[in-house]
Amino acid sequence: MISLEFLITSLIVVLIPGTGVVYTVSTGLVQGRKASVYAALGCTAGIVPHLLATILGLTAVMHTSALGFQVLKYAGVAYLLYVAYATWRDKAAFAVDGSMAKTSATGLVTKAFLLNILNPKLTIFFLAFLPQFVQATGPAPLVQMLVLSAVFMAMTFGVFVVYGLIAHVFRELVIESQRVQRWMRYSFAAVFTALGARLATSEP
Repeated sequence: MISLEFLITSLIVVLIPGTGVVYTVSTGLVQGRKASVYAALGCTAGIVPHLLATILGLTAVMHTSALGFQVLKYAGVAYLLYVAYATWRDKAAFAVDGSMAKTSATGLVTKAFLLNILNPKLTIFFLAFLPQFVQATGPAPLVQMLVLSAVFMAMTFGVFVVYGLIAHVFRELVIESQRVQRWMRYSFAAVFTALGARLATSEP
């Protein structure tokens, strides 16, 4: 059921930097190792609704419904632009004092969850991705899809945690340099804005 092809393809997909990776890395840099794990957890949890939609066949409806896609898309765009604005303005967030992050674990998980749940491309991706590795004529195709989904999510969480931990390694450098802090804040804000713009121009 879990083929080498599936594992390699999934790893490549997870490794490609996207909204979740950017958020996890920025959290690791700004708020530390523990916070980046919470961010990775939230991003992974944000995949669940998309996987459930795929499994239940709802993605087929959204894929053919221009209105449904547009509503979800622009909700995602609005949230990404909000995150970009907050990152640009929030200078205090980069003034890390070495203690636990000011943002609560619940807040970090919720924010990361919303970043992924408001991305309609994830749903469409899973609609095209998962069925390729499921034997429709084989026994219990639903079970196959659930198992593959669980493996993909576990891989996502693991890779995101590694991204966050790597970012944490460079945390002291960021803390000690006001110039680096300013550059990182503006860069992350620009990336979130670019992701929002790309999502706004995407088609179902």
